[in-house]
Amino acid sequence: MREIVLDTETTGFEYKQGHRLVEIGCVELYNHMPTGKTYHQYINPERDMPEGAFRVHGLSEEFLRDFPLFKEVAQEFLDFIGDSTLIIHNAGFDVPFLNWELVQHKLPELTNNVVDTLIIARKKFPGSPANLDALCRRFSVDNSNREKHGALLDSELLAEVYLELIGGRQPGLELAKEVAGADEISNKERIFREPRPHAPTEEELAAHAAFLEKIKEPLWLAGSEESK
Repeated sequence: MREIVLDTETTGFEYKQGHRLVEIGCVELYNHMPTGKTYHQYINPERDMPEGAFRVHGLSEEFLRDFPLFKEVAQEFLDFIGDSTLIIHNAGFDVPFLNWELVQHKLPELTNNVVDTLIIARKKFPGSPANLDALCRRFSVDNSNREKHGALLDSELLAEVYLELIGGRQPGLELAKEVAGADEISNKERIFREPRPHAPTEEELAAHAAFLEKIKEPLWLAGSEESK
């Protein structure tokens, strides 16, 4: 099962107010395990960078100016994610931005199944902070390199958090191993071994006979002619 952990950075909160994507980061998971394959792209938003957004991710207008426009990288991005399930923290923010950009360039909106880890975390830990930093602390995920938000770094951190939220890496693996082991043992051919001899020695037989003579009325002879 292939999944893509995805994060974006933008110039602001509302695409309807003219804000744009500036970074996309993706991490590939296969059967809940990172494969090492990633997608990362900075994007020229063709606009200024508000101070508030710059404080969050540190991506300036000058830095982004030399990177490609979204329309120039959109197909590569779509090819990477394919039809895989997308794992996103607060998908209600990222997906509308991505769809708006896609529609502007006459590309279809995303139809991928989406798993929102923010919703999972709020259901699992009601009343507790559910942002990425808080979840990293809860699950002892090292986020010491996260001085500012970054789409690829945040996707890598979210991949670890996601695996913890669903019960750890490869849920049910230990049980599967136990079952597989049992099947393996039951299917093995039994090895025949000759029975080991346990014949008593002469001394043991003599000691046993002497012990029996001391018993006046043995239970195993009760009611027989010998006991009368």
